Amino acid sequence: MLLIKQKRNLPLPKKVIETKMKSILKLEELALFCISIYALYYYDAAWWYYLLLFLGPDISMIGYAFGKKVGAALYNLFHHKALAVFFFLWGFITGMPAFILMGIIIFGHASMDRIFGYGLKYEKGFQFTHLGVINKKM
Repeated sequence: MLLIKQKRNLPLPKKVIETKMKSILKLEELALFCISIYALYYYDAAWWYYLLLFLGPDISMIGYAFGKKVGAALYNLFHHKALAVFFFLWGFITGMPAFILMGIIIFGHASMDRIFGYGLKYEKGFQFTHLGVINKKM
């Protein structure tokens, strides 16, 4: 009688699971960023709106000149997707294109930041985000 040793299903290391999940979330954010690019194209936005998409909401980092608490609050306000959706819907309902474009820009910029690991900030400092610590050495 031949005995065959059965392989056990060993759980994946926590690091592998976290890396896989982060990759999935980054792909999701990339898709949302692409939707915002298409939305600017769809609404026939001028070329400088694309520049605002990349840089505009980061003006909120000026808040850090007034301390970590103010900086985090201002940064989170300018990078919150719910605010982006509110602006977009408000513009759509009222027929005000400026609000539609503001919503698209905030939404797209927040997605782009999250692709690179820049999440909403904690009051402890800029590098402490809801996605983890920025530039944390593994």
